[in-house]
Amino acid sequence: MDCKATVKLGNLSRGGLTRGHRQADDHDMGVKETYIPCGIVDEDTGELFISFGSSYKTSDFIVDTLKAWWEKLTPQARHHMPMLQIKVDNGPENSGVRTQFLKRMVFY
Repeated sequence: MDCKATVKLGNLSRGGLTRGHRQADDHDMGVKETYIPCGIVDEDTGELFISFGSSYKTSDFIVDTLKAWWEKLTPQARHHMPMLQIKVDNGPENSGVRTQFLKRMVFY
């Protein structure tokens, strides 16, 4: 489970490169809308779940992503998961001493 850097939305280049055959705008002036991707990879199946948030990368956003992934699973899939091991990057928003993150994780 990991969140990445904020991404601006639009026909923008990333270091002079674009993905695909689209033409990027010359400048990104005036672009204000951004999204933060947060992903969960099931190491057993390789399945990827990606959530996008429009605010900051916070402990609440990370736990909300985990909750959305869990609720997406079928009851049978949840039943066959006796234990869930979560590997996170231990950034400032999900540190083991971060009270908000720990409270939210224990609550669910």
